[in-house]
Amino acid sequence: MESFPVINMEKLNGDERGATMELIKDACENWGFFELVNHGISHELMDKVERLTKEHYKKCMEQRFKELVASKALEGVETEIEDMDWESTFFLRHLPESNMSEIPDLDDDYRKAMKEFAVGLEKMAEQLLELLCENLGLEKDYLKKAFCGSKGPTFGTKVSNYPPCPRPELIKGLRAHTDAGGIILLFQDDRVSGLQLLKDGQWVDVPPMRHSIVINLGDQLEVITNGKYKSIMHRVIAQTDGNRMSIASFYNPGSDAVIYPAPELVGKDDQVEVNSDDQVVYPKFVFEDYMKLYAGLKFQAKKPRFEAMKTMESTVTLGGLIATV
Repeated sequence: MESFPVINMEKLNGDERGATMELIKDACENWGFFELVNHGISHELMDKVERLTKEHYKKCMEQRFKELVASKALEGVETEIEDMDWESTFFLRHLPESNMSEIPDLDDDYRKAMKEFAVGLEKMAEQLLELLCENLGLEKDYLKKAFCGSKGPTFGTKVSNYPPCPRPELIKGLRAHTDAGGIILLFQDDRVSGLQLLKDGQWVDVPPMRHSIVINLGDQLEVITNGKYKSIMHRVIAQTDGNRMSIASFYNPGSDAVIYPAPELVGKDDQVEVNSDDQVVYPKFVFEDYMKLYAGLKFQAKKPRFEAMKTMESTVTLGGLIATV
C-alpha cells in the first residue's frame, strides 16, 4: 500500500514547488485525502484549541453523552447498531454569519481561540482552492467564484469527541459516508486514532500527526471537476481506550450557489457540447437542494444522489437568466 500523502506547504515557496504541486495533484486524483504540515497556523494556537476543546468536553459534554448512552442502553448492546454514531458533537457557523455568540457553554477564551482558528482555516481553504485550480488548468479564482452564492461561501465547524466505546465492533464512531460539501479541513487528535478512508476496496488509516491538518474533498468538488477529483468514503472507528478529538471545518458553496461541471473539464475538445448527456454524468443544481437530499441519504452511496439531482427539475437563476436544470 502506498504511503498516505503528506504535503509540506513550505515547499510551495521554493525550488520544490513543481514537485509539491504534483504531490497535491496525485493526492486529489488518487486519494481524495491528504495531510498538510507547515501550513501557516501556529502550533501554539492549535495546542490552545485542542486544550480548550478537551476541557469543554469534560466540563459540558461528557455527562450529556453518558446520559444519552444510558437512555439508549448502548453499553449492553449485543447486535450491530446501524442507525447512530458513538460521538458527541456541536456545530459552529462562521460564514456567511457567525453563530459563535449563540452557542451556550463556550467561555470567552474558547470563542476567541476558535474564531482565530477559523480565520486561519478559511485562508487555508481559499489557498487550496487556488492550488487545485492551478493543477486543473482553471482560472485561479474559478473554484472560489463557483462556491460564491449571493452571500459568499458557507463555512462551519463540527466539533466532535469520540469517547471510549465498550463495543466498537458493534457501533461506529461515525458511519461510512462521503462529505456533501466542498473542501474539508480536519484538526484531529494526534494520540487517539480512528479515521479511515476507503481506497481500492480497503479501509486505510489516516495517520494521526501532531499539528497537521487533514484535507478531504467533498461531493461538490467532484461535480465541478467532472469526476477528475472524487469525494471518498470515510468513517471513524470507535476505540475502547482514549477520547478522540476531531475538529472538522467545511468550506462549502453558498446555499444558492449553482453547482455544475466546469466547462473546461468536460470533454476532450472544443467541439463537445457542455450539456451533452454522453459527456456530463454530473448534474447541475443549487447547493441547498443537494444538501436537503443529502440530509436523508448521508450514509448511502453518492451516485444515486447525483442521479436524483440530475432528474430533479429545478428552476435556478444564473447570471440573471432563468435556466431549467
